[in-house]
Amino acid sequence: MDNEQWTIDNKQKNLIEILKEDYQRFPDNQTFEIYAEDVYFKDPLNEFRGVKKYREMIGFLSNFFSNIEMEVHNVTQEDTKIKTEWTLNMTPPLPWKPRLSIPGRREKEVSEDNLIASHIDYWHISPWNVLSQNFFSRQKASQ
Repeated sequence: MDNEQWTIDNKQKNLIEILKEDYQRFPDNQTFEIYAEDVYFKDPLNEFRGVKKYREMIGFLSNFFSNIEMEVHNVTQEDTKIKTEWTLNMTPPLPWKPRLSIPGRREKEVSEDNLIASHIDYWHISPWNVLSQNFFSRQKASQ
């Protein structure tokens, strides 16, 4: 769908509503049209620019991991910042099917043309802690 048609179809929705819908079905059918072409992305493992790379990263998650669930605890908007508290749960492709749980927060910056210009994720646990969940039985990481 082109941006013009998407804008017409979604003019009644605000970014918060669209993001909440995307989080409910994450990582499937994400609304990439709400991101600037040169969107900046950063998390503890990745840093890049571009909606094409962002789309590829989401595709990698859905192709590599199974049973992906994005638990959203809170979404707020203050001026041009959208903040989200979340826990990402997923199963890596290992025979013993460990369950990974990554609690974190997200800050998205909205541009003047109402597109997401940056997306920065902060994990509440270390990447090492996430990796260790593959090998040590544990309950979900706490918020």
